Amino acid sequence: MEIISVLAAAAGTWIFGAVYYGVLSKPWLEASGVPTDENGRPQNGSSPSPYVISLIGILLVAGMMRHVFSMAGIDTVAEAITAGGGIGLFFISPWIMLNNGYTMRPFKLTLIDGGYATFGCLIMGVILALL
Repeated sequence: MEIISVLAAAAGTWIFGAVYYGVLSKPWLEASGVPTDENGRPQNGSSPSPYVISLIGILLVAGMMRHVFSMAGIDTVAEAITAGGGIGLFFISPWIMLNNGYTMRPFKLTLIDGGYATFGCLIMGVILALL
């Protein structure tokens, strides 16, 4: 059952990311500096690499989050919201801020990517608690 919960949590978070970045695509493209084509779409948009890499990363986070939840006895939705959201807000988002700060990226990018980390981990935590 653990593998199913990890796969479901990763899938749910990945789908949330598709919607999240779909809504914020223009400000994200502007802040990230990703090269775009004549239609305003990322030049690497047809490459599967970013999607495969993101899915692997999310699977790793979901697997480790399930492990941490298990060891900490986090099994209610309220606990999962606090722990999952906290992981995104206080672990992942500050790391994104560090990376973006050293590469002189706009703070807007940190807010967009940190928002995904926070809400994505919160969603991931809830799915893990429910399964």
